[in-house]
Parts: sequence; C-alpha cells; structure tokens
Amino acid sequence: MRIKDISKEDRPRERFLRQGPEALSTAELFAIILRTGSKEENVIEMSNRLISEYGLDKLFECTLKELQKIKGIGPSKAMQILAISELGKRYNQLKRLNDKNQKRITCAKDVFNLFHERLKDEKQEYFYVLMLNNMNYIVEEKLISKGTLDKTLIHPREIFRYAIKNAVSKIILVHNHPDGDPTPSSNDIEITEELAKAGDMIGIKVMDHVIIGRNEKWSWKEG
Repeated sequence: MRIKDISKEDRPRERFLRQGPEALSTAELFAIILRTGSKEENVIEMSNRLISEYGLDKLFECTLKELQKIKGIGPSKAMQILAISELGKRYNQLKRLNDKNQKRITCAKDVFNLFHERLKDEKQEYFYVLMLNNMNYIVEEKLISKGTLDKTLIHPREIFRYAIKNAVSKIILVHNHPDGDPTPSSNDIEITEELAKAGDMIGIKVMDHVIIGRNEKWSWKEG
C-alpha cells in the first residue's frame, strides 16, 4: 500500500497536525523524518520493519556505512537517522548541563560520596562507569557488570561504546569490594591499566578508578 492510498485523515502528517506528535506511534514519527519508502514498502512499513528488527537504540549506534547495508537505507536516509541521533545527544547534554542538581566530580572523594551508601553493604561486586563532560559534570552512569570482577567480562568494547554513544571524552571507573577493604587486587590494577591504554588509543581518558569499601576508598590516581 502506498501512503497516498491511506485515507488522508490516517496519514502520519495529517494526524500530527490534528492531534500532535504524542498521538503517533514511534514508527509513524520515524516515517515523518524518513519521508519516503521504497518500491517494495511504504515509509510506514519501512519504519515498522527497522524498529522491529533493530530498535531505535541499535539504529542510532550504527555508523553511516552500517546503516547503508540495511535494505531500503541509502546515504540520504542514513544521514537523516544519524542526524536525529546526534541532535538527541546534544539536547541531552545541554539539559544535563543546565540541571541544577547535576553532580560535578572534582576528586575521588566525590565519587566515594556518590556511591558509598549505595554499595557499602552489597554482597556482590558492582562495576560502574561514570561518563563526564568537559567540565567534569556527570553525563551518565552505567552499570557494566554485577558479580565477581573478571577482566574477561570487563571488555573495552562494552566500556567505551557507552562513552562514544554519549559523546564524552572522560570516564571514571567505579566498583566496590564486598569485604569492605578497598585495597586493589592485582586484577583490579590490570583491568584499570588495560582500560586506560584502550581509552588513550581512542581519545577517551580514564580519569580514575575508585574502589568503594565499607568506610574507605582507594583511588587509582590519588592512591
């Protein structure tokens, strides 16, 4: 079915004008951005297929070349999709920057204060990544793993893809020691150094690794 074969009152643009964007499905909103479909499917069908198969998050994480490998997506549509993604990132960064409650990290003590109450009594290890903007305000925090900290589970790809997604150039690693002693193990040191090297290669600085204990902390940078 072609878009022009859909009754005028049911077309996405007309419904948008009549009822506002909140009345449209995600696929319909996506269809308004993409504008045209292909010979095989109209733009709504294409949008439904893309969201069903890949999800918006996966589409927005693709590169220009990766998007163009998807059936029906040429250079123009690929750029439209990535433009939406980039605008969303910039909006979220500005919103967080203007948030009066946004937390700024100036030292390891700030990280300790942020996580201590949350992690001090946990019986498992939790490994987080804090993503910071250029002024050291927290853009996002992400739980990477839960359980025994194993370097085979803390892969640089998992760590840095979130930083890349949020367009940040600084991260802080955080995890807890359930026994209450924040003294780092050799494995902790090895993980930190490997991630710092990987970050240097792609231009994302590992600012610190803070281990949360029962009453104390350990900082890779501050000791």
